[in-house]
Amino acid sequence: MSDEDDLDDVEPDQDDLEKDEDEKDTEEWEDKREGEEFSEEWMPTPLTENLMKEGLSLLCKTGNGLAHAYVKLELKDRDLTDIYLLRSYIHLRYVDVSENHLTDLSPLSCLTHLLWLKADGNQLQSAGLKELPYLQIASFAYNQITDTEGICHPRLESLDLKGNRIRFVTGLDPQKLNSLQTLELRGNQIESTQGLNLPKLKSLFLVKRWAREMGV
Repeated sequence: MSDEDDLDDVEPDQDDLEKDEDEKDTEEWEDKREGEEFSEEWMPTPLTENLMKEGLSLLCKTGNGLAHAYVKLELKDRDLTDIYLLRSYIHLRYVDVSENHLTDLSPLSCLTHLLWLKADGNQLQSAGLKELPYLQIASFAYNQITDTEGICHPRLESLDLKGNRIRFVTGLDPQKLNSLQTLELRGNQIESTQGLNLPKLKSLFLVKRWAREMGV
């Protein structure tokens, strides 16, 4: 077999591809964040009924089975600064409010049926919310979050906090996060994970070019 044939048979290492992709994503978000930090203050853009109508989908039965409601909401990249209106949409199960200018997610605390949340690329300084009993997947990547306090969802299985400003991992109560299996923290400035004790955790990703798999 020739040297040329050997080269044709070599496939790129999957881990290297994933690392390069992760590094590219992180750099793109960092560039975007730096641009926003030096831009003028965003004009207030609250969520409106018209935007809600555009973003709602997936009609399903409600709890009693006698009525129907839309349970999915996509509000990505709408320049939103306020989502107070969401307090009234208590049947929502899937919500995407990524790539806006949100600093407060507290209206989501009223969505007690929420299963899936994506809030990447906002101006959040905290991922804390009141307990959401059914939330399973939550992503707060590429915000300005500085700690891991206030996260207390008993069915949460996957938590993504990559690309933030977290230095110390604290406040993750094993009694309240007893379902958490994946914790993504790459792209932060992690100095210590002392006190991290989550019994169901299988995968812990700490920096963008290195990941440590927890034993099952």
